[in-house]
Amino acid sequence: MLHAHAELLHPSAGNRSFMAYDLRGHQVPLDDNEGNTGASPIDLVLMALAGCTAFDVISILRKKRHVITTYCVEVSAAQATNPPQVFTQVELCHVVESRTLNEADLRSAIELSERKYCSVGAMLSKAVNIRTIYRLNGQLHSFSDGAAHVESHLEIA
Repeated sequence: MLHAHAELLHPSAGNRSFMAYDLRGHQVPLDDNEGNTGASPIDLVLMALAGCTAFDVISILRKKRHVITTYCVEVSAAQATNPPQVFTQVELCHVVESRTLNEADLRSAIELSERKYCSVGAMLSKAVNIRTIYRLNGQLHSFSDGAAHVESHLEIA
């Protein structure tokens, strides 16, 4: 069973700064926008999604012996205006540079992550639509009705 806890730092200071710990003792600072000494809990959800799918995809691509020179997963989300400010839309963008990788292998790795391996994505997808796009060697693609197509009008910073 997994376990984590969050401990209030400086209880008498009136702030909302926490240190979160996992079972192995790793620590992550948590804060709100006022204190700004750590990531907010909702930001950590996006970071967890990015990390979860990134671990899957890079592992799959390396098993296929692809040489990846750059890999980044960017995640953005829209939130509800009123509390609880849940995600209303999430977009994942895999940005990859490689001399050996073809689109079919990248697409397959992303699909395996989304459909089989990424537990964070599986949990989030039960509550919100997650749109996935990917940029391979500068060319942007998206998933649409099971077929990738180039979206030249969309730019991710």
